[in-house]
Amino acid sequence: MSLHAQLQKRAAEGRPIRVGLIGAGKFGSMYLAQVSRIPGMHLAGIADLSPDAARRNLARVGWPAERATAASLDEAIRHGSTHVGEDWTALVRHPAIDVIVECTGHPIAAVEHCLEAFRHAKPVVNVTVEADAFCGPLLARRAAEAGVVYSLAFGDQPALICDLVDWARTCGFPVVAAGRGHKWLPHFCESTPETVWGHYGLTPEQAERGGLNPKMFNSFLDGSKPSIESTAVANATGLGVPSDGLRYPPASIADIPCVTRPIDEGGVLERKGMVEVISSLELDGRPIPYDIRMGVWVTVEGETDYIRHCFEEYNAHTDPSGRYFTLYKRWHLIGLEVGVSVASVALRGEPTGVATAWNADVVATAKRDLRPGDRLDGEGGTTVWGKLLPAATSAAMGGLPLGLAHDVKVVREVKKGRSLAWSDVAMDTTTLACRTRRAMEDAFVPQQPVDQLTAARG
Repeated sequence: MSLHAQLQKRAAEGRPIRVGLIGAGKFGSMYLAQVSRIPGMHLAGIADLSPDAARRNLARVGWPAERATAASLDEAIRHGSTHVGEDWTALVRHPAIDVIVECTGHPIAAVEHCLEAFRHAKPVVNVTVEADAFCGPLLARRAAEAGVVYSLAFGDQPALICDLVDWARTCGFPVVAAGRGHKWLPHFCESTPETVWGHYGLTPEQAERGGLNPKMFNSFLDGSKPSIESTAVANATGLGVPSDGLRYPPASIADIPCVTRPIDEGGVLERKGMVEVISSLELDGRPIPYDIRMGVWVTVEGETDYIRHCFEEYNAHTDPSGRYFTLYKRWHLIGLEVGVSVASVALRGEPTGVATAWNADVVATAKRDLRPGDRLDGEGGTTVWGKLLPAATSAAMGGLPLGLAHDVKVVREVKKGRSLAWSDVAMDTTTLACRTRRAMEDAFVPQQPVDQLTAARG
């Protein structure tokens, strides 16, 4: 039975999926805009550090004011309304809540929210992919130990990429490469919240109208978010990552199957079976027509003449050899699609992407020369950006995960462009997030990529 049919059945039976949302910012607001339109789904509670801001966002997306006046979570559950408050623990501990959607965008807080939800047997759809990037494999293990599901969020690009990879492998295609698009030029890694809108393509007025956070959007522009999301994909699918970070090859959609081939076949890949990000700009800054900037893609290999002939007969756009074919989805709708994850987790007990190994990591890398006494301001800020590296490389160098590089004092000089190590900063190792990361490093040995293993077997 389809997810929609199951949701309709739950609605008819008066047994909606009861959802608790932690964080009602931009991503959360997009989910709020849709959840009341999904049959068999009841947003029972919202927890946000600013309940007034959450209510303003409810009004912004057209939520009827009377639907969010419940004085308590119990009242909201009884009457089918929504309670708005500050106490996230009330959501994860309430026995009637079926699924938690973690949507704060704050990786350190998100780790605590996820682990507490697992302790109370609550499955989690984790929108805060930054947390998944630095300890997702351990979060997935903790969820499994608690007998619940931990999932990436559909609508965000990592889960959509995982879906394409699963499609390819289920059809029997070897995955040559998979990833997302991005607007990228090499100097963007130096961008700060003060320069972001000019590079990103929005005016400050448009950003303000949309309630957009310049630091958060700068994390997209400077390469941190593409690295974070590629890490989540690599850890969920077993795909490998470039040895020295993403290459961002420029390409139109038509050229993706040409670019995402191994180097010895005219592409950019070190080997088959890797994640990569395609730029929508030529190196001189010219926009590429028919780009994949807001989309996702997977490149597969036709291993036999018969399969390649099928590609040709059905007019599938391939590289000139006819061997490599790219399937893509040009757009993603972010929070508007999260209901798919909530339904999948609650009705099928299946994640829409989940870390299975430690293949990749995002290491904090200096945007400028750093000196002792400087304080790192984390993802999207003025001091560091996130560089995608193989987990084995990060482990060997003691790489400082980007997710923990916030409000941390530098204790040694770090030159611009160098990735930081734990030893370069004074870290409070007693925090739950830090202890969780260290526990992950102890529990997981960096893995050889799945498709590389397949190739090695011949």
